[in-house]
Amino acid sequence: MNKRILRKIGLIITVFLLISAVLVGCTSNSSSSASKSSGVSDNSLQRVKQAGKLTIGIDDAFPPMEFRDDKNQLVGYDIDLAREAGKRLGVKVEWIPTDWNGVILALKSGKFDIIWSGMSITKERAKEVDFSPAYINESQVVVVKAENNTIKTQDDLKGKVVGTQLGSTGEEAAKKLKGLKDLKKYSKYTEAFLDLDAGRLDAIVVDELVGRYYMTKRPNQFKVVLSLNKEPFGIAYRKQDKELQKALNKVMAEMKKDGTMARISKKWFGEDISTWE
Repeated sequence: MNKRILRKIGLIITVFLLISAVLVGCTSNSSSSASKSSGVSDNSLQRVKQAGKLTIGIDDAFPPMEFRDDKNQLVGYDIDLAREAGKRLGVKVEWIPTDWNGVILALKSGKFDIIWSGMSITKERAKEVDFSPAYINESQVVVVKAENNTIKTQDDLKGKVVGTQLGSTGEEAAKKLKGLKDLKKYSKYTEAFLDLDAGRLDAIVVDELVGRYYMTKRPNQFKVVLSLNKEPFGIAYRKQDKELQKALNKVMAEMKKDGTMARISKKWFGEDISTWE
């Protein structure tokens, strides 16, 4: 075999090896991209386990879900649920109070791992985050002072000054009310209730659980006059954090099945209103 033929054979072998390498690389990259896009495997659960803690974004003035007691300690339905869930995951829980109007942006930027703070599941929010199944159902209601007998229907709110919390689904519901004189938005519902009590508001649009909690603390001072819609609460996750979502949802399902959620619900609401659907 002469040298020319040997050179041709060598060239053919080299080209073949190069093409093979390129194809293998493309296949590897394609598989990697597919894995990332499918979200089947990520490091979200590993990240939480290695940190030894689950960080949670909350509104710390949202009783009875999460609020501060007279010793400035965080307490509430969500707080008790999260403590138990963290224990079952084998990590501590750290709460990070956050402006509710920017809480989803804070989650997506990595300020904390999840939002667990009486967040209503909506189609708009679901475009930005993934939600767990609903762990409690409630509604947006209109609250007035106990002696107010002029507001009984949505039409009665025309020409009235109504308050709600900025960035909440209460704000979304209030914006749909027609003919309001003014819609005042507060950073916290506690501020809205103070203005309602002082007569600076005619009514408040608020989460039912929050409204009814305030009424138990200040008997005969406020009352619910109508319900505007139904809203389920869920835990919000970053869309890429599939492993954390899977693990925490599994823990919550176990807590529902073994009666833990029912026990915590009875502590805060006097009855089992928990769900997992």
